[in-house]
This record gives sequence, structure tokens and C-alpha cells, in this order.
Amino acid sequence: MIGQPTFAILSIRPTYRATNASPTWTDTPEYTPPEVWVWEKDDSPKWRYSNVNRPIAGATHEKELARGKNPLQLYSLATPNGVKVTIMLEELLAAGHSGAEYDAWLIRIGEGDQFGSGFVGVNPNSKIPALMDYSEQTPRRVFESGAILLYLADKFGAFLPTDRGKRTEALNWLFWQMGSTPYLGGGFGHFYAYAPVKIKYAIDRFTMELKRQLDVLDRQLADNQFIAGDEYTIADMAIWPWYGNGMVNGASYNDPRKFLQTHEYKNLTRWTKEIGERPAAKRGRMVNRASGPPEEQLHERHDASDFETKTGHSGKLPD
Repeated sequence: MIGQPTFAILSIRPTYRATNASPTWTDTPEYTPPEVWVWEKDDSPKWRYSNVNRPIAGATHEKELARGKNPLQLYSLATPNGVKVTIMLEELLAAGHSGAEYDAWLIRIGEGDQFGSGFVGVNPNSKIPALMDYSEQTPRRVFESGAILLYLADKFGAFLPTDRGKRTEALNWLFWQMGSTPYLGGGFGHFYAYAPVKIKYAIDRFTMELKRQLDVLDRQLADNQFIAGDEYTIADMAIWPWYGNGMVNGASYNDPRKFLQTHEYKNLTRWTKEIGERPAAKRGRMVNRASGPPEEQLHERHDASDFETKTGHSGKLPD
């Protein structure tokens, strides 16, 4: 099959002592789990989000959410999960769905904004993105990025085929992404880029699985223009920010492209470039972005003109 990557065998074998003793891992101290786990808040290793990690849910402080003039209110950050939804909203507007006008409010997860009482009221799981739809007779909350994509696709009748077979195939891949990506983010990304200690076993284990997932996508795209066939759907919008922009473009986890040899996935690379060149995808990547080049950041979005007037962009974005 054209474009299939080659693989290097990932070694996860332990080193052995020069005795007949049992093998032991050399990159991390041996750990025996206690009979009952206890959260040692002040004794936990420090990493990027250790200051907001906790084993309980609920609000930590009172803070109401802002509300703008548009029917859809998005509370998010331009992580891959957040970008899924802003790409969808920008695609809907580009397709002429004026009811998809939205206000996008920045939620700084590193500062704990997601634990404010207002945000918890929209998403009790305290994860971005979260959406409020005030166009309904009874305002409706929608949380979990995949659920938001499906909700918007059904609401506007767009980017999800009406043919039952094609719709099912698109949903297959949407739910594939939702089920598979924790191995990429919470698995590979955490241990490769964020963990306070590099654990060979953990990195090898999740790299093996991520490489397999990349191969799944590459094989699917060998005979299909888009993930679910010949139509651009919410499946593409869900997968591209993680596997396309994040891995193939190196936007996530300290650019792991060389480590993963992502250039070997030819079909995935072709698709990544095609989606990334869509004007709505370019705009969607900017919304609620709070890092990177200033011209690529739009902390809040309330109107289409914000892309020209509230960023460092020197000219009109493609439309």
C-alpha cells in the first residue's frame, strides 16, 4: 500500500544485573502501591498542571461566566480539544449558517478558571471546551468536545452526512478519536513532554500505541480524501487538531515529529496539509489561543472582524 511507514522496534526490555537476580528497571525507583491511596498534595512531583490537579470535582471559587451578544457562548482554550470546536464554528459561518455566530471566552486552565462556579455549572467535569446555546427556548449546555461537534452538526444540518451509512462511518471515526486520544495526550504527551521524570517503560508503551494509531489513520487515508470518505465531516475536525496539527505538524508536546518519524505517514501528511489550508481551520486555530506568535492569537472572539482588529495580524485572513 502506498505511503505506509516503516517502524523501528521499540525496546522495553529491562536491563539485567550481572547476577541471577530478577530483572529490574533502572530509570525509576521501584514503587509498591499502598493498600489505600492517599493524596499527598504538598509531596507530589511538580509538572505543568500539578497546581490544578486534584482528586475531587466541584468548584473551588465563585465566578460567574461572561455572556456576549451571540446565541452561542463558548468557554475554551486553544488546546486540540478546544480547536475542534472553533474550527467547526468557523466552518459553519463560512458555509453561511449565521445562527452559528458565537462569543468565545478564554479559559486559562493553568490558572484554574475551569473550577469557577459558573464554568462548573456548564461542565461539571471542569474540562474545556464548554458551550451554552441561548438560541433554544430553554438555554442548553453542551460539554465534551465530541458532543459539541455532534450537537452543532445536528443543529445546523452540516458536516455530517444524512445518508445513514455515511453518517455512521463519520460517527465511527468521531468516537474513535474520543476513545483513542487519551493514549496520545494523557499517555504519550504526558510522559514524553510533561512528566517530572522520564520513565522509559511509560514512554515506550504509549509511543507504541500512538504509532499504531498513526498507522490506522494513514491506512484509512490511503483510499479516502477525508477520514470518513469523500466528504469533509466533523470526524476530520475532531482528528486534525490532535493527529494532524499536533503530531504531523509538531504543534503539541515539544514537537515530537523526529521522535515519532511522522514524515513516514505519507497519506496522513497529505490530509494534514489539506485541512490546515482551509481558511476556517486557520481562523479556528487562532481563537482562544494564548501562546505562540502574537499574530496567531485571538484571546477572545466576539465578531468576525476580531481576526483583523484584535490580533497582531498584518493583513486580512483568508476567507
